[in-house]
Amino acid sequence: MGKTLFDKVWDAHVVRELDGGRTVLYIDRHYIHEVTSPVAFLGLKNRGLKVARPAQTTATADHNVPTVDQHLPIADAQSREQLEALSTNCRANDIECFALGHPKQGVVHIVGPELGFTQPGMTIVCGDSHTSTHGAFGAVAFGIGTSEVEMVFASQCILQPKPKKMRIAVDGKLGAGVTSKDVILYIISQISASGGTGHFIEFAGSAICAMTMEERMTVCNMAIECGARGGMIAPDQTTFDYLQGRENVPQGEAFDRAVEQWRTLFTDPDATFDIEYRFDAPAIEPMITYGTNPGMGVAVTGAIPTGEGLTGSDRTSFDKALEYMGFHGGEKMIGKKVDYVFLGSCTNGRIEDFRLFASLVKGRRKAEGVTAWLVPGSKDVEAQARAEGLDKTLEQAGFVLRQPGCSACLAMNADKIPAGKYSVSTSNRNFEGRQGPGARTMLAGVPMAAAAAITGRIEDPRKVFEL
Repeated sequence: MGKTLFDKVWDAHVVRELDGGRTVLYIDRHYIHEVTSPVAFLGLKNRGLKVARPAQTTATADHNVPTVDQHLPIADAQSREQLEALSTNCRANDIECFALGHPKQGVVHIVGPELGFTQPGMTIVCGDSHTSTHGAFGAVAFGIGTSEVEMVFASQCILQPKPKKMRIAVDGKLGAGVTSKDVILYIISQISASGGTGHFIEFAGSAICAMTMEERMTVCNMAIECGARGGMIAPDQTTFDYLQGRENVPQGEAFDRAVEQWRTLFTDPDATFDIEYRFDAPAIEPMITYGTNPGMGVAVTGAIPTGEGLTGSDRTSFDKALEYMGFHGGEKMIGKKVDYVFLGSCTNGRIEDFRLFASLVKGRRKAEGVTAWLVPGSKDVEAQARAEGLDKTLEQAGFVLRQPGCSACLAMNADKIPAGKYSVSTSNRNFEGRQGPGARTMLAGVPMAAAAAITGRIEDPRKVFEL
């Protein structure tokens, strides 16, 4: 019996199988940030231990950082303390830390790949749900809790049950104006926000293979939003081209040898999955969410479902979501008012996202009454955007390029959407209060965000930009 891509990577890292179905799994790369690491560091200190393998740990400041005036002292006391604790703990444990002001600082799931720390065949963890992003490289990557962060600090291993396996194939060519964000929002809308529970997803098919690495990262980033443990894509020439020459990737002949090994990371033809889905790429339109979980999404040309057929707790949750959003079943999404637009996060904060947004708004003007936060995912993305003149294009259209951080993805910094206001966000979650207490979030891809920013409402980006 052949092996899946997931099996090949997981099995190569098994230290020991334990009774009860748990595995001692070796971890190649441990990413940390300022929110979930302090308690883990404290636990380590109380046990008289230090980080076992600091060279395999990478730290960056992202969740709590401001996205303007980063040279000034941080006003919020808790944020300031957590960021200071990250730097102090990393110094005490010989961990490289990209603190606020460091030229490599940025969102952890953007910094890792762009610096070449993330590579095919690795096991990768972080105290953050969206660690699944790194699966785009053919890695087994997943989020862990604070106690597990401490476990990896102490041993470079973790106790985990082996997930079930799912394959989702998307075949065919995507239509104009349809992005990888639309693909993953469509998938989640079809299988639900709990459809992947207990599984690791391999994304496959011609539409997935045609994506750039940054697009693949967007897809894997949101695998967690259908309840999956993580998502991954088999590495190919696109992967190798992206990695070649990056700072922490093998160089020269060592790179060639690494590629030879990476080429073995694919699912064997006779391997089996617990569940398989297949979707047609041409059927996918630009997507927008209308509710309070990422599975509550529709094509922009569609209408909000009426909830017909739902019963019990499902109906209660549906009605509660629409009440929170101020929407009604059967309403069209096109034309709905937008107050805020957020471009950024570990989902859509990469240079390709900013190139696309700038190309769409070039020669146009931001709508009056819309507040737009355009937040690069790293200092490198910010520098690239400025070097390419994207900041000037954005300024001419009435936008401002901010500084790197998680920003309005979550309400842990100053970038909060006010209660009752509507936000079109390129981030990954639209839970109640996710972007601020009472904030009403609609998840979408970059073209949809650009269309909302210049019209002040939900519109089909294919028509706005004649795509």
